[in-house]
Amino acid sequence: MSASPADLPDDVDALKAMVASLREQLSSRAIEIEQLKLTIAKLRRMQFGRKSEKLDHQIEQLELRLEDLLADEGAADSGASAAAPKSCREGASRKPLPDHLEREERIHLPDSDSCPDCGGRLKPLGEDVAEQLEYVRAHFRVIRHRRPKLACACCDRIVQAAAPSRPIERGAPGPGLLAHIAVSKFSYHIPLHRQAVMYARDGVEIDPGAMGYWLGSISQLLSPLVDAVRRYALAGSKVHADDTPLPVLAPGNGRTKTGRLWVYVRDDRSSGTNEPPAVWFAYTPDRRGEHPQQHLADFTGVLQADAFAGYAELYRGDRIREAACMAHAPQDPRPACRAAQCGDRRGLAPPRSPVSNRRADSRPATG
Repeated sequence: MSASPADLPDDVDALKAMVASLREQLSSRAIEIEQLKLTIAKLRRMQFGRKSEKLDHQIEQLELRLEDLLADEGAADSGASAAAPKSCREGASRKPLPDHLEREERIHLPDSDSCPDCGGRLKPLGEDVAEQLEYVRAHFRVIRHRRPKLACACCDRIVQAAAPSRPIERGAPGPGLLAHIAVSKFSYHIPLHRQAVMYARDGVEIDPGAMGYWLGSISQLLSPLVDAVRRYALAGSKVHADDTPLPVLAPGNGRTKTGRLWVYVRDDRSSGTNEPPAVWFAYTPDRRGEHPQQHLADFTGVLQADAFAGYAELYRGDRIREAACMAHAPQDPRPACRAAQCGDRRGLAPPRSPVSNRRADSRPATG
């Protein structure tokens, strides 16, 4: 809250009380900011297992609250009096700007080449360098492909260069625009009708239906890349597999149905390998076990996954070995281990661990 000097009280005690109140508000705000940062960091470390979706939502809510507090603090700092400037808290934790970014040099020279006191000649002494992060707004441009026709002076034959290839035959969008639309939709989750509104602000009218057609057309162009990622991800000796529900709009009734997004990860960096990690995603309209069985039909190695019964068929034989996911254990296995030790001392059969019970219950019975 900012106030002009004319609005401040003249009484010294009232001013002291106001300063004390402002200090208390700033202190409580700083404490809440630090608590939110610690809570978010703790939740990010806990972000695994089947409850990760709830943690994601909780982290998002805390980050929104943290953004509001930091915005209030920034507004309070900008409204502070110039006579008593506050130290900028951003500078204390500001990281250097990345080296790969393009640099634009702007040299600011004095208005005069002579000394303002004696009129003498100025000579270089040093310089102060400060960097400012700027954003160059993305913009549209039109590329005109001109193909002049040339005629032979002897035989009147006409020669013309071939037309350059386009991502979509006889289509207007270039590869950069198609990539931007696809990344905005699938990576940043911006629907096509919202993208159409954004492009209209630049005076470019693009129908959402046309963009949908474009995305369907380039899916065939991306198929070789998707196949290459799939082959590489499943070529390792160990693969992490999981699936998550995905709401999909059901055509005709305006409602959503639940599909499945399967993810297969190859990442052995924690084991000291230099092989680059890779992730392959596959969508299916349901969660039947035939889908992972089809995805991993050519895989050989160790599969780390949860207790989904659809994986059970893959573990028959020696082609795929199972690595159970301890994050999905229903309870702490230590009591079962202690009970197993007691059973051994008494000559009794040790009880099965919760993971073993869960695994056995998830598999179909065999005769």
